[in-house]
Amino acid sequence: MKILQICSYYAPSVGGIEQTAHDIAQALQGRYEQKVFCFNHEKGSRVDCVDGVEVIRVACFAKVASQSLSFSYGHTLKKVFAEFRPDVVIFHYPNPFAAYHLKKQLKSYPSCKLIVWWHLDITRQKILGKLFTGQSKWLLRRAARAVATSPNYIEGSPLLQSVREKCTVIASCVNGGRLVPSAVAREEAEALRRVYAGKTICFAVGRHVPYKGMEYLIRAGKLLDDTYAVWIGGQGPLTKSLKALAADDPKVEFLGKLSDDALQSRLLACDIFCFPSITRNEAFGLALAEAMYFSKPAVTFMIPHSGVNYVSLNDVTGIEAENRNIAAYAEAIKKLAADETLRKQYGEAGRRRVLENFTFDWFQAKLIQLLQEMIS
Repeated sequence: MKILQICSYYAPSVGGIEQTAHDIAQALQGRYEQKVFCFNHEKGSRVDCVDGVEVIRVACFAKVASQSLSFSYGHTLKKVFAEFRPDVVIFHYPNPFAAYHLKKQLKSYPSCKLIVWWHLDITRQKILGKLFTGQSKWLLRRAARAVATSPNYIEGSPLLQSVREKCTVIASCVNGGRLVPSAVAREEAEALRRVYAGKTICFAVGRHVPYKGMEYLIRAGKLLDDTYAVWIGGQGPLTKSLKALAADDPKVEFLGKLSDDALQSRLLACDIFCFPSITRNEAFGLALAEAMYFSKPAVTFMIPHSGVNYVSLNDVTGIEAENRNIAAYAEAIKKLAADETLRKQYGEAGRRRVLENFTFDWFQAKLIQLLQEMIS
């Protein structure tokens, strides 16, 4: 069986969707013939190999409302279909420009089965969401199966509800191999604990975009005293404004883009993991699951029908605060800071939840089961 994945970007580009696409490729490695088709995160078009899988990357001339655009996309995709002739396409949604060209190819290959991997509804770009509703419905009608990362998201998505019988849940996974702390990370974590001795360390990491809610963490941080340290990893279009917002608060430290070793050392050293995402654009929360794997209690906002509150359970693995309620978020942090036993209880429960639900082995088993059901 030949499988073609279509996604916006792919490793070494970093992001939740990119990581899921990479996990799919690794889960299928050696079992099926496969290729990945995506935009190039650098200039130009090229074909390369990532962990044994061929990746076709097409040049992107612009990005509008988070959507990449390419002059060569349609022609190159047509060529890939003609030469590779995939039996199954795994399409990572949303990606409207790619969906337009995929639709044309699928009409020429009626036997090709389609899996729509539904990462999130288009909610932030409301005009675009309405504009592409017809396209999204067509994709779901054409799909043999639609995959969501949590049952919460299926229940909250009108489009997925319209094809509920096709929907299945395959949660994103924590890659334990990537997260095994190196000797360097352990040494750095010990050094950090010495430097920040006597402080409760709160750590957050993610792209600096509106739905990640870093603004709310910074504002909550202003309600904490100087016995706290707030680390914020990642970068993005809001980095400059976030730094300006935190300029009068010395407890906030921006870490920038983190290497694997740096991420591991910060996860080892912190006391509380803060995940302040505020909208359903955060469909799962891979960084949240990774922190739970490190036995860190989480503080999140309640997001109706988001996978965030499926990954971390309120009063089990962490504390949920009312969405965008800065005072409540700060109080949750204070509650955990004041109770070491509770932090340990939630942290251990979080690690168990990851090991029981969000490992690569579980992910691989469910994916292979899905493919076998489709071809049986």
